[in-house]
Amino acid sequence: MPSLFKYLRFWGLIFIFIQCTRVPMNNTTIDRKIYKDQLEGFWLAQCIGNWTGLITEMDKIGIPVEGKGEGFYTREDWGKPDQPNLWGSNNYSETIGFLFAEKDSIWGADDDTDIEYIYQDLLYHSKSLDLSGSQIREAWINHIHKEEENFLWVSNQRAFDLMNEGILPPETSDPKRNPYYEMIDAQLTTEIFGFFAPTKPKIALELGSLAVRTTARENAAWIAEFNIIMYALASKKSPHSGLKDKTMWMAQEARKHLPESSYAAKMYDFVLSYYQQQIPWEQTRDALHEKYQIRQEDGYQWATLDKSCHGCFAAGINFGASIISLLYGEGDLKETIKIGVLAGWDSDNPTATWRGLLGFMMGKKKVEKTFGRPLSSKFNIHRTRKGFPNNGIDTFENMANMGISIVDRVVIEKMGGRIDTEKDSWIIPN
Repeated sequence: MPSLFKYLRFWGLIFIFIQCTRVPMNNTTIDRKIYKDQLEGFWLAQCIGNWTGLITEMDKIGIPVEGKGEGFYTREDWGKPDQPNLWGSNNYSETIGFLFAEKDSIWGADDDTDIEYIYQDLLYHSKSLDLSGSQIREAWINHIHKEEENFLWVSNQRAFDLMNEGILPPETSDPKRNPYYEMIDAQLTTEIFGFFAPTKPKIALELGSLAVRTTARENAAWIAEFNIIMYALASKKSPHSGLKDKTMWMAQEARKHLPESSYAAKMYDFVLSYYQQQIPWEQTRDALHEKYQIRQEDGYQWATLDKSCHGCFAAGINFGASIISLLYGEGDLKETIKIGVLAGWDSDNPTATWRGLLGFMMGKKKVEKTFGRPLSSKFNIHRTRKGFPNNGIDTFENMANMGISIVDRVVIEKMGGRIDTEKDSWIIPN
């Protein structure tokens, strides 16, 4: 027995030694330089999607309001005259097509980019990665104009009003205080938290949880989190290499987060079933409109509850439209933009969301190559917001560097990883 004990003890010690000294093989390594180019690609492509989408924003909402917004665009409308939106405006472009800020000009901020900018700036300067309600309130008040023309609408505006009354997030999205809690707002303000936690959706959701619930509850919150998960998965290795297959895989993974009983989950499944049957995207959009805005199935009632424009700003119908552009775009940047622009409702939102995602996956250089021209790398946050250095003029490079700095902290503080300074990479435990 003593000899057997010594034998087992010897090999036990050898096993422990090997475990303690070997280099783990299941870590993920991400190149920081490549990630920086990807973040620049995100900001650039998001701006392209945002401004191209603004051309058709609220042109077509299905159910007309005072005779405006009836019907929908089709693929044949690309390149044709833009029709006035609900407010009688079509001042971005006379025709429906790509809208660029050329190399020597400056991209203007909009509500699909500016609050994400605020959140990134807030995290960059914060001592803690766990944002508090008071921090978010202070950032909004410091950087958002209080007057009426402040590029806030529905839930964002109501949350801002409550903040000015001293109410802190997440109470600013409490349905008792904020009747717009299931509007689109969180979808367009929080996706970026996914990029702060590469490969780790759970951590990304933790980082963005309070920001999401600053303006959203229930389906609107779950949809916003769907987008965050997509952004976090963009840097994760998958069984698929091409953009088409990888985005499909990412979407299916994010779908698992949506509660089965939610109309958000049912909308996703509805669009997916049509896509899998190879039904043209226009017919899928028309069927989505009929099922949810006209018949109001699966508990979706915002076409009735929202008296102003039949739920044209609602999280649900715009999520459905966004999934149409995501799936039918099949990873093609231009095609995804075109479908998002023509699909209807708040068209600049899904075009900004998914173009930002694809732009990240491609990187800035490939985005510019796709459009065959160098584009502006400058960004004017003061077009819509206030209180930033350099009179609000920033660059995508600097914005990407701020993002890299945040990820550095997340990798170390939240993931238990490290920075390999020699290889300029993050080592992230799986």
